[in-house]
Amino acid sequence: MKITGWEVLTLPEHGDSMMLVVVDTDEGVHGIGEVGIRSRQKAVSGAIEHLGELLLGEDPARIEHLWQVMFRRGFFPADRILSSAIAAIDVALWDIRGKTLGVPVYDLFGGRVRDHVPAYAHLGDDYYDLDAFLDRARSLVADGWRHLRFAVPHDRDGTLDQRASMRWGIELFHAVRQAVGDEVELILDVHTRLDLPEAVTLCREIEPAKPYFVEDPLRCESLEVYRSLRSRTAVPLAAGEQFGSKWEFQRLIEQDLIDYARVDVAVAAGLTEARKIAALCETHYVKLATHNPLGPVTAASSLQLNLASPYIGVQEHQAPPELPDVFTARPEVRGGRFDVPDLPGLGVDIDRVEARKYQAVAAERPHLRARDGAFTNW
Repeated sequence: MKITGWEVLTLPEHGDSMMLVVVDTDEGVHGIGEVGIRSRQKAVSGAIEHLGELLLGEDPARIEHLWQVMFRRGFFPADRILSSAIAAIDVALWDIRGKTLGVPVYDLFGGRVRDHVPAYAHLGDDYYDLDAFLDRARSLVADGWRHLRFAVPHDRDGTLDQRASMRWGIELFHAVRQAVGDEVELILDVHTRLDLPEAVTLCREIEPAKPYFVEDPLRCESLEVYRSLRSRTAVPLAAGEQFGSKWEFQRLIEQDLIDYARVDVAVAAGLTEARKIAALCETHYVKLATHNPLGPVTAASSLQLNLASPYIGVQEHQAPPELPDVFTARPEVRGGRFDVPDLPGLGVDIDRVEARKYQAVAAERPHLRARDGAFTNW
């Protein structure tokens, strides 16, 4: 079997665009992957063009070898843009391998170690109406969800005052805890919006409400700032959705600065790299909490990884796009958990004829600003 080509497809999703990569072979078997970075898709598309040319005529079963070629052949280590392109192609190669052998990808990883994977739902950002926000939380719990996620708030006009956001986040967290009770796990996503003083206060003030974890309490560039936060709070910490390789995760994992690794298969160079990160996590008892605010393809690849990984916490679930004419198979979530798929490969597929009818354009990320007009993290 040889790789004969690739196709990039962009599909609409929640006002944004989903970028998929389909890898074709001379035996008619194709695989699907997804690009995790949506804000710079033109740059990723150029990277895919370069990588695709390297792979033409290659054996798609040599997944590890092809990963090394894609990651290292340019001499400079792959950054997040390139790792996101690698991720899409790498996942597609695993999909091809599973389809060729007639088994789910998790069987290629040694077989599944669990009967289902717990998932968490997003409460959304409509925290301006507290009663409606709490009603949504109660409704999700009634539907069987046992993990809920919401973010540190900001003003409707896109203004983020760190001190005000911190206080609001503390109040909101305690309100949700009171509404849903102690048996539901709550995840607070800071989304890198706070600096160290505010992050410390936030984490300490919500400790009594026992969060499952606080996600991205700080920006990811500095190891030392995570060390400082770690020493000043008992709250479980999670980070990693912005990381593109095992070497970035290594810094936080080997120094025990996080409790949950937010591995995004579509950013962290695919399933080949994600498995290595998972093994590193296991040696430090850091659980996987796979990141996926994306589409069904990354939901499927994350599920395959989690089913075969012994040390996981929870998988993120984003409401799927309403594209029933495009997706002919996708993972199913029921009662707050992903069941085991039995289809070969990833367990997701598309109608490419229908998919080609769409040409979605990636939206620029939302822009938050401080009260004085300065740029701040989204």
